Amino acid sequence: MAVTGILLVLFLIAHMLGNLKIFSGASSFDHYAHWLRELGVPLLPSAGFLWIQRVGLLAAVLLHIWAATVLALRARAARPVRYAHRKKVRGSYAARTMRWGGVIILLFVVYHILDLTTGTLNPVGDPSRPYANVVADFAPERWYVTAFYTLAIVALGFHLRHGVFSALRSLGQQTPRGEQRARAVALVFAVALCAGYLVVPFAVLTGLVS
Repeated sequence: MAVTGILLVLFLIAHMLGNLKIFSGASSFDHYAHWLRELGVPLLPSAGFLWIQRVGLLAAVLLHIWAATVLALRARAARPVRYAHRKKVRGSYAARTMRWGGVIILLFVVYHILDLTTGTLNPVGDPSRPYANVVADFAPERWYVTAFYTLAIVALGFHLRHGVFSALRSLGQQTPRGEQRARAVALVFAVALCAGYLVVPFAVLTGLVS
C-alpha cells in the first residue's frame, strides 16, 4: 500500500505542475500537452508514453485498493467478536473518512478521464485542444463541475494528509515530537497540493484564465 501510494503521490505532484502551465497561456499549455503525447517518439508510438503511464497508474490504483481491502479484512479477522463496550478512539477526521474519500476520488477519476482525456463529457470535446477544454470545463455556467472538482480535491487532501502522516510514522516518527513533525509535514503537503489543483478551476471561474 505504501509503494503504490508513493507512486500515486509522485504522479499527483507532476500532474499539478503540468496543470499550472495553463497560466503561461494557451500556446504554452497546448505545446506542453503535445510534448507529452510525443514523448519517447520514435522509440514509442505517438501517445505511447501516456498509455504506459495510464496503465501504470491504473495498476497502482487497483493495487492500492486491493491493499486497503486486505488490511481492512485482516483487521476485522484479528477481532472476530465485537467488543461489548469499546472506548472511543480519538482520531482525525481524515483518518475516519479514508474509505469514503477513496470512493469520491475514484468516481472523480472516472469522470475526469471522460471529461478531459477522451473529451466525451467536455463541451469542446477535442483532446487536441487541451487549453480550450479546460476553459470550457470550468466556465461560470458549469459551476457544478467546479463544485464536484473541489469536493474531490478536498477529499484527496484529507486522504493525503492521513496517508503521509501514517507513512512518516511508519518511517520512524514515533516520539511525541516526531508525531508533531509528521502531522505538520502531512498538513502542509496536503494543503499545498490541494491549492495547486484548485487554483486552476477557480482562475477559469473568475475569468483570470480565459
